[in-house]
Amino acid sequence: MKSLQRAILILLLFTLSVVMLYFGKSFLVPLVLAAVLAMLLTKICRKLETLNIQRGVAAFVSVLLFLAALAIIVALLGWQLSSFTDNLAELKQRVLEFVEKFRDWLHENIGIDRKQQENIATSQGDSSVGAGDMLMSFATGTLSIAVDMVLVTVYIFLLLLYRGRIKNFILMLVNTAYREKATLILQKSSDVAQQYLEGLSKMIVMLWIMYGIGFSALGVENALFFAVLCGLLEIVPFVGNLLGTSFTILAVAAQGGDSRIIIGVIAVYMLVQFIQTYILEPLVVGSQVRINPLFTIIALVAGELIWGIAGMVLAIPLVGVMRIVFDHIPHLKPYAYLIGSDQKKGKSLLEKIKRK
Repeated sequence: MKSLQRAILILLLFTLSVVMLYFGKSFLVPLVLAAVLAMLLTKICRKLETLNIQRGVAAFVSVLLFLAALAIIVALLGWQLSSFTDNLAELKQRVLEFVEKFRDWLHENIGIDRKQQENIATSQGDSSVGAGDMLMSFATGTLSIAVDMVLVTVYIFLLLLYRGRIKNFILMLVNTAYREKATLILQKSSDVAQQYLEGLSKMIVMLWIMYGIGFSALGVENALFFAVLCGLLEIVPFVGNLLGTSFTILAVAAQGGDSRIIIGVIAVYMLVQFIQTYILEPLVVGSQVRINPLFTIIALVAGELIWGIAGMVLAIPLVGVMRIVFDHIPHLKPYAYLIGSDQKKGKSLLEKIKRK
């Protein structure tokens, strides 16, 4: 009976948590994103503090380094995007030619004439939305993103500055007999999120290099732009790299690339995925998060439903932290076993080489 009551309480708590996450999206997403990024920057902040730099200055310098890296990536994308937009008129013409060929194919092979195609397209569109509404929506979205970026930056600085106070606050909520275990949980949770993010950052840089070399060798226009895009989309596991490569293939086809280049892009994608899975992940990332593929996909889908794209980005590190917490609480260990993986925890090969 007690087991049933405990299971019902856990289910109610889970349901209440999902409701709070969904309705608190606008408040929680910047805060959680800042917390995850602060975990990534904690190592830099600690190294600066060992040089007798005050914590406030160390936190400020860490945030500046993060913003500088982000600015370099945005500048690189902007530079490539500017050259990409120079050919936009020609690309638009090729897209229109492709659409015309597709409409002819529909008419010849499926029997849908052009008038029927236009009726279908008109019925799918929403004529009530005018250009002014679209412009207002775009302006509102841009302003919201700018405000969120400022909030995330401020949150990161304050979380780095007051991380000791936040840790002590959590420990003060725990019974004295369990504070040692609580300290261990906090340390392991921070380490898992930090190591995952560090490994992901290194992986993205390596993907930029590999995709850049592959696409440039094939003669893809704006190869660096597509390489950076495919690497950045690696933030979303499973879906990101496939989406980036699909966009590259469509862009190459719209640019008038022949079948040889398209097949080459697919071959580059398959080769990069092979190198990433069997060489780079064991070499760089190791097995820190240890979530089985089923719950990785479930976490991504649930994250997208609750928090959108931000939820997909944050899903894996958050579930990894949840697994650590569940694994150290006796009543929640079954859930840690359910979402966990049989793969033994291990350091990356680079860490092992450093240790040797």
